[in-house]
Amino acid sequence: MEYGLHDVVQMKKPHPCGTNRWEIIRMGMDIKLKCLGCGHIVMLKRREFERKLKKILENA
Repeated sequence: MEYGLHDVVQMKKPHPCGTNRWEIIRMGMDIKLKCLGCGHIVMLKRREFERKLKKILENA
């Protein structure tokens, strides 16, 4: 799946705040995501991110 910086993605499990929309704010060996519901920031290893990614909602 092709994804890039500032894309909005959907993960397999929703965030506890109830939203399932995340923005990619940093890419490298790790990927930093920002919840678009509450603003919480999470950092995942790229391999873990690709496993948990469901689909890309919006391209930047």
